Amino acid sequence: MSTIKSIGVVGAGNMGSMMTLRFAELGLQVSVWDVIKKNVDEVVRYAKEDKAITGRVQGFYDINQFSKSLEGKSDHKLFMFSITHGDPADEVLRLLKPDLKEGDIILDGGNENYRNTERRQKECADIGVAWIGMGVSGGYQSARRGPSLSPGGDAKAIERVMPFLESYAAHDPKTGTACVKRMGPGGSGHYIKMVHNGIEGGMLSVLAETWQYMHEGLGMEHGTIGDVFDKWNETGELRGNFLINIGAKILHTRRTPKGDYKGEGASRDDGYVLDDVLDKVVQDDDGTEGTPHWCVMESAARHVSCPTLAAAQYLRISSGNRVERARVAKKLEMPMPKPIEGTRDHNVIIENLRQAVYCSFLASFCQGLELISRASIDEGWNVNLGDCLQIWRAGCIIKSDYIADLLQPPLAAQSELTNAKFVDTVAHELHQNFHSLKQVVMEGTMFDQYIPALSATLEYLKYEGGLGLPTQFMEAQMDYFGAHSYNKPGIPGEDPGPVHKGPHHYEWLPA
Repeated sequence: MSTIKSIGVVGAGNMGSMMTLRFAELGLQVSVWDVIKKNVDEVVRYAKEDKAITGRVQGFYDINQFSKSLEGKSDHKLFMFSITHGDPADEVLRLLKPDLKEGDIILDGGNENYRNTERRQKECADIGVAWIGMGVSGGYQSARRGPSLSPGGDAKAIERVMPFLESYAAHDPKTGTACVKRMGPGGSGHYIKMVHNGIEGGMLSVLAETWQYMHEGLGMEHGTIGDVFDKWNETGELRGNFLINIGAKILHTRRTPKGDYKGEGASRDDGYVLDDVLDKVVQDDDGTEGTPHWCVMESAARHVSCPTLAAAQYLRISSGNRVERARVAKKLEMPMPKPIEGTRDHNVIIENLRQAVYCSFLASFCQGLELISRASIDEGWNVNLGDCLQIWRAGCIIKSDYIADLLQPPLAAQSELTNAKFVDTVAHELHQNFHSLKQVVMEGTMFDQYIPALSATLEYLKYEGGLGLPTQFMEAQMDYFGAHSYNKPGIPGEDPGPVHKGPHHYEWLPA
């Protein structure tokens, strides 16, 4: 870090403002610019109120003055972008370009499409500037305390900033290792963050479905569900899981007369803040979040089956447009979730739910890691899947200690493994928990629970590990109307054979 004494932060929203304060705590002189002046004012005010970093944060409204403020403070200028993907980053790069010099480095910490990252890397390389596409995970809290980082791009440029990134990143409490690794060249860093967010989406949906299963199906109060989540997070296969941990905290949070520091959640009753939240996720409909749907598109384009991740995304999409959903609800008259009746002990159902959640979380990891592996082979990135598990051990949303311990050793040794279910221990875990997942889905379906990601995981395991699929009939129909041809069962070279068009065609109906 001796050569990095200053940094310019582009964007002072939730993430950028927290980065700014943390960089100042690390001893850097920080210049910050945002197109919205009040964002700049707010982060500068926070910095002035913190005596430990007084004088280290300087705000700018003019981007040229902002850029020039970094001149001479370090060997080269270093920028951190924390802005919306797409056109905004292109526009800021255009404005900064006249002030950029050979040797300068831009860290793009936004959630960007990896192809845009690679385009900017080429544009910047022409003037001797390194553009590093870097995933920053963990939300604004981790941006302040230490996130998980996945930089990708020029190896020499990343080597120059790695000491700084290691000081900023979260550290694995088990080994003390910084949760940052160079993922590979090109857009690999942003690709891995994209997949991280896809896995995150699958896990979020599974946990939300599980909460409602307990609340509506078993009639459990939020706080009681929170107690269950706390227990899950302490021991067993779901131990050390970030989403379950914060889920428990949410479920235990009650309204107070004052509410939070901005007054949200203020009430004279002591009901739960969760009950103030509408069932509407809009980040995909309003265009502010790109990574989950890019992940689904990539899985289709690269022929990697990711149904848990996709089902979660489609649930979010449907939830976002509540206006249309309210109209459709009147027409379809779908049944609402009902109490799960019968003689089964609730403790047995809760244990089945725990195993179903673990099974679905593990399946989400398998789907995402298989997508990374396929992309790495296609693009020549040489990504080490073990490194992905290492950077996800702290500071990120998909942190899950048991799953990381299970997956990291075998995947570090087989970095081009395109199917994580080939690993004996992974296959064993999925098999062991399949029955509980099946029981949850069957009972949930019977009593009209919302279980898209859980049920998608069940079907995924069935068809990923199944022979004699109904696609036999599908292939015959495609041969009928399109002369697509087919392979024959039991024929060497055809069964199982390569992924290649079969040599046989039956003339079902002469044209």
